[in-house]
Amino acid sequence: MARGASPLKEYRTLAPYFRRFKYRYALGFLFLLIVDASQVIIPQFMRRAVDTIAGGDFELREVIIPAASMVALMGIIAAGRFFWRYFIHGASRQIEAELREKLFGHLLSLSSDFYQKHKIGDLMARATNDLNAVRESIGMGFVALVDGTVMAAAILVIIFVQDASVAAWAVLPLPLITILILLFAKAIGRRFRRAHEAYSSLSDGVQETFAGIRVIQSFVKEWWFTKQFARANDNYRDANMGLVRLYGAFFPFVGFLSGLTVLIALLAGGIQVIEGRMSPGSLVAMFRYLQMLIWPLVGAGWVVNVLQRGAVSLGRINEILNTEPSIRDRPPSAASRQPPPASGFPEIEARDLSFSYDGDRMALENIRLSVEKGQWLGILGRTGSGKSTLIKAITRMVEPPAGTVFIQGKQAADWDVAALRGLFAVTPQDSYLFSDSIKNNIGYSQSEEEAALTGEAALQRAAAVAGLDRDMRAFASGWDTLIGERGLTLSGGQKQRAAIARALAAVMAGGREILILDDSLSAVDAETERAILDGLFELGREIGQSGPALTAIIVSHRVSALSRADHVIVLDKGRIVEQGSPARLQELGGFYARTAALQRLGVEDSGG
Repeated sequence: MARGASPLKEYRTLAPYFRRFKYRYALGFLFLLIVDASQVIIPQFMRRAVDTIAGGDFELREVIIPAASMVALMGIIAAGRFFWRYFIHGASRQIEAELREKLFGHLLSLSSDFYQKHKIGDLMARATNDLNAVRESIGMGFVALVDGTVMAAAILVIIFVQDASVAAWAVLPLPLITILILLFAKAIGRRFRRAHEAYSSLSDGVQETFAGIRVIQSFVKEWWFTKQFARANDNYRDANMGLVRLYGAFFPFVGFLSGLTVLIALLAGGIQVIEGRMSPGSLVAMFRYLQMLIWPLVGAGWVVNVLQRGAVSLGRINEILNTEPSIRDRPPSAASRQPPPASGFPEIEARDLSFSYDGDRMALENIRLSVEKGQWLGILGRTGSGKSTLIKAITRMVEPPAGTVFIQGKQAADWDVAALRGLFAVTPQDSYLFSDSIKNNIGYSQSEEEAALTGEAALQRAAAVAGLDRDMRAFASGWDTLIGERGLTLSGGQKQRAAIARALAAVMAGGREILILDDSLSAVDAETERAILDGLFELGREIGQSGPALTAIIVSHRVSALSRADHVIVLDKGRIVEQGSPARLQELGGFYARTAALQRLGVEDSGG
């Protein structure tokens, strides 16, 4: 939101929702007006009854008729309140639900760089606390605004028509209330935004603490995180106490000014009654109207508060909705509209690929690479050499420069993002698992149609190839064992193997033509690594016999994991410094050969 701009302008973004639910809001406000009309009529029956009784000579039916009329109006008020709540609150709840779905869907479309700049706790606060504030503002906030405006206008007209002189004295404090409301409106927006930012910081700290609970406990740092939480909690308390102090000063003063109107009416009206220029019933009705006027006056501050809070919260939500994904589909070039020939193009090709995250240090520099259909590529390099960045550029998790990455002969940027990524089955470095059963974690990469077609046998085969089947007997419930958030109950090697099985299940379901293992064997022992590679090679051979050959990219720090690769590249500081077959690189005596010798020596020493 631009500095100096009114936060209430944020409500313009909800215009499409208001148009969709206009009939609900129209019916709701119609019933609200019926309720208001009924309320302002009741004091007139009170006036009539009091004047009848004050006259001294009356029949009982002259009192019963006004009383019965008031009961009937109260029934109308009760029914009207039900219906305006049903229509208006129902519409606000529906808008909240749809806005939350829209926000969640948009968050899924945003690229990874967005999540590097925004903390999860803050995003959670916007999807919960802020959306609740928006819903309250477009529900009860709008009701109170219309109700207060209509009631205040109607009451002022009636009391001035009834007795202009008494009404003029009684409303003298009202300008002070108006000035107070305007000052309150400016202060509430700033303090409420600070409270929401403090809540976001608190939520983010809690989320990060529980996500890293094992690290915290292993280093006995509970005391430090407790201290951090206490500091964030105090900031949240102080921000809310700023709001409380503002309310504490505003509402009592408005209540005092409202009571002052009644006192003035008592003095001025009492004199009128004594002098016979005003009937007792009219004075009672005047008191009732002034009491009814207290809610619009006091409620005006609440309305300002709710609308300001909703506008600030909606602004925070709009900040996310207005953020465009850095990687998105774009109109293809004229050349790319033509489908590539069935053959003659490499499966993956990089042409002088250079990439930098910050525009300063190059993560990749002048990468030239060609991977044919069915070829297995190995990538070796030190930590930070650019291995994972190359994988991200190929799968378009980061946006490579134009004309540098081609998949099946088509520039990566000209592919539909979902279609491009649908070619790959990737096991990332972090081996992320969901808080679900082992079976569902392996099978979630398949669509419902694919799962129905391949069945559970495919999941079991994928687990067997990944070397996870032998661990099933150790799990309490086998396939249905819940593994906890982020695979909390599994070892590092088990998590890696579960992630490999998930990728293999996607490959076996069809459509995923390229398998990528990004350092996914680092936590398994040499024997398990060899068994997995043998299983992968056999699975790839089977896939090639029944359909398109499986292309694979294996990234690893260990030379042994690259032994079956057709071609290996060695990266150093974002450049390819060596490349060739494993045997050829061994003969060259460079980084690959030295690494192989050191790793063989380590295996021999551990065996001795």
